[in-house]
Amino acid sequence: MKIPGRARAATLADRLVWQCASLLLHHPDQQRLNTAAALLDHVEGLAAKHLSRTVVALRSLDPMRAAQEYVATFDLRRRCTMYLTYWTAGDTRNRGAAMLAFANTYRAAGAPTPRDEAPDYLPVVLEFAATVDADAGRGLLNGHRVAVDLLHQALYQTGSIYAPTVEAVLATLPARTGLGISRAQRLAQEGPPGETVGLQPFTLTVPPRRI
Repeated sequence: MKIPGRARAATLADRLVWQCASLLLHHPDQQRLNTAAALLDHVEGLAAKHLSRTVVALRSLDPMRAAQEYVATFDLRRRCTMYLTYWTAGDTRNRGAAMLAFANTYRAAGAPTPRDEAPDYLPVVLEFAATVDADAGRGLLNGHRVAVDLLHQALYQTGSIYAPTVEAVLATLPARTGLGISRAQRLAQEGPPGETVGLQPFTLTVPPRRI
C-alpha cells in the first residue's frame, strides 16, 4: 500500500524534528550543535522555533558552561531524567522488562546490538525514530508520552534551555488523552514506584543507526 504524499511529508518533518532534538539532548559538543543547526534549515513552523531556542542558548555558552548546565539539569535532578521507564517503573523489577521492550523493538527493526546507553534514553529513542523506523519509534514515544510530558514540565519549571526542544518533540505526538493527563498528574505528585529489594543492574543498551 502506498503512503499518501501528505503522510510521507508529515513523517519526514517529524523525523527531522526527532533527529535535531536527539542531537540537542545528548551531552553538548560542537559537532552535534553544528549538525542540529544545519538540520534546522529543513524544519518548519513552531518546531523550528522551539529547537532554535535551544540552539541559540547553547551557542551563547562556552563549552565548559554548556557541559556544567547539562550535568546540573539531567544528572543532578531526578525529575529531569531522560530515562523514560523511570517514571512508569521506577526502581522496580518491572523496569528491566520495560527496557527490554525497547531493546526488542530496536532489534526487530534491525538496529545494532546495544552498547553505550540504556534503550529507554530519550536521545536514543529519538534517533531510532528519526533514522531507523519512524512508526516503531513514534510508538515508543507515544507509549511513554507521560514520561516525556513530565520531563518537559520539570524542564519548563526550572527555566531550562532544553525545555523548548522537548516541547518540539511533544508536538510530533498525538494529543494527550484524559487518562494520560490524570496519570501524569498522579506521577508528578507521587513520583515513580519504588522497590529496591532483589534488583540486579540492567545494563542492556541499544544505540540507534546513525545517518
